[in-house]
Amino acid sequence: MTKSHSILALLLLAAVSSSALAQRGGNNAATQAQADLEARTPKLNVTEEILPLRIPGHTIGETEGVSRNKAGHLFVYSRTGWGGSSRGGTAARLFEFDAKLKFVKEWLPDSYGASFAHAVRVDPEQNVWVVDEGSNTVVKVDPSGLVKMVLGRKPESIDWWEEFTERGGKDTNLHPNGTMGTFNRPTDVAWGPDGSIFISDGYNNSRVVKISKDGVWEKAFGTYGTGDGQMNIPHGIAAGYGHVYVADRGNRRIQVFDYNLNFEKYITGMGAPWSVQVTPKYIYSGDGTGKIYRFDHNGKLLGWAQTSQGQGQTGCLIHSLHAEGDNVLYKGACSLWNVEKITFKD
Repeated sequence: MTKSHSILALLLLAAVSSSALAQRGGNNAATQAQADLEARTPKLNVTEEILPLRIPGHTIGETEGVSRNKAGHLFVYSRTGWGGSSRGGTAARLFEFDAKLKFVKEWLPDSYGASFAHAVRVDPEQNVWVVDEGSNTVVKVDPSGLVKMVLGRKPESIDWWEEFTERGGKDTNLHPNGTMGTFNRPTDVAWGPDGSIFISDGYNNSRVVKISKDGVWEKAFGTYGTGDGQMNIPHGIAAGYGHVYVADRGNRRIQVFDYNLNFEKYITGMGAPWSVQVTPKYIYSGDGTGKIYRFDHNGKLLGWAQTSQGQGQTGCLIHSLHAEGDNVLYKGACSLWNVEKITFKD
């Protein structure tokens, strides 16, 4: 290996290491500070149940998104299937299970927008919302399975091929300021009491967006960075009790807004927040390490619990959370290929 090749290899290794560190959402100093905080904070007792989800003739895959409706049916948006992961691929599928965990059906089969699964949520009117990171779309589906709204638009495979392969183009702006009407790797969705739609957007864009109930884009907040008014991978979102909560994963904080996206405060002390949920009593945040943090509504850390140990993986043990009351969470993960029910034993 020549000296120039050695230098190039070291630079590539550094870039990969930095990227992996960003995915974990921290550094050594922040990790140690978090460990010190946890040592001073009560460790909560939980029970974990891996749900026996079976799909005839298929494998559930990576359970990126989980949610439940009022009837107790579980929805799982997974990274699975035969196609590629984005830009025309179909490697995402949405499955429904009944209250007894029996497979019901697949939603949106062969969907043009099902590319790289990230989140699924059920709104108060029982519509199912699918957030797809690969296709840059958020799709609203009514309880009968009819598509009612599509937000954003999927990048065309041919456009990407022509620009970056045939013409040799370079995408040099990795974190652009988002434009109204489009997403750039969105991550999650939540709703205000009037039906307003809040979307965390996302891996390339670094913002939260407010859209009216009928689909009119109203406001966006955030650019890429670490300071005030900035975000680094807004990876999850929740709304309720007068506030919108955005899991600013790369900055290891939750940003709190009112329903008009006016910034209110930061909540810290949860490691890297991959997912956030709000219940009548608590705010919950889940870290990819499998740790779940419980806060009161003022942002005070009340305790934490370690989950998902002993399954052969150490990363992406939590990708999304669905809260069902104050003491029960459902958890999806990248690396475990399962859904867990987490019950806090207060």
